[in-house]
Amino acid sequence: MNYLKPTYYFDYQDDVIQKIVAEINQNYDSDKEKAIALYNKVRDAWRYNPYNFTFNKEHYKASNIAQQSEGNCVDKSILLIACLRAIKIPARLHLGKEKNHIAVERLTEKFGTNELTPHGMVNANINGKWLKMSPAFNSSLCERLNVEPLAFDGETSSYLQAYNSEGSQFMEYLDDYGHFEDVPLDFMKQNIQEHYPELFHLIDTRKEYSL
Repeated sequence: MNYLKPTYYFDYQDDVIQKIVAEINQNYDSDKEKAIALYNKVRDAWRYNPYNFTFNKEHYKASNIAQQSEGNCVDKSILLIACLRAIKIPARLHLGKEKNHIAVERLTEKFGTNELTPHGMVNANINGKWLKMSPAFNSSLCERLNVEPLAFDGETSSYLQAYNSEGSQFMEYLDDYGHFEDVPLDFMKQNIQEHYPELFHLIDTRKEYSL
């Protein structure tokens, strides 16, 4: 497995990705510092939106995601992975299934459940150690939900906000689909078809679909 190479999706040679990492390289020295800075940037500079779907390959190119103002958990993970690979930090996509417990009324209305799948996160090898991180929920969203933003310290895995600031359960992982060298679009389509058959039909007949 090569977790450093550019791919169709992790197209970090594109100018828009190079511009992001140039700023990081200019201001930080160590891999740990750079990884933290990239994580914070992707977490907060792109608003989390779980309601936009597509099976269009172009959408999942990191360079295209970088030019948007928002993205879902998979989108933001792809962008972070491309940026990490661009600065020679091995990174890969990790997918799972998670369940939300707070502010789930719209989720339940649109999906028919408060379970989201596939949920994307990032594995990065920093100083010889594989760590998990999840840049999905931007800080302003966390503030509205009364949840501490998920911090990453570059030394330990950080991918789950189990409780809000008052101790109520916020989210939990229900399933782990493992990690992938590249974006597994066929697996993602199959996963959505299995869990959200009506939604799958709507996505499959349109280029883009927003709930």
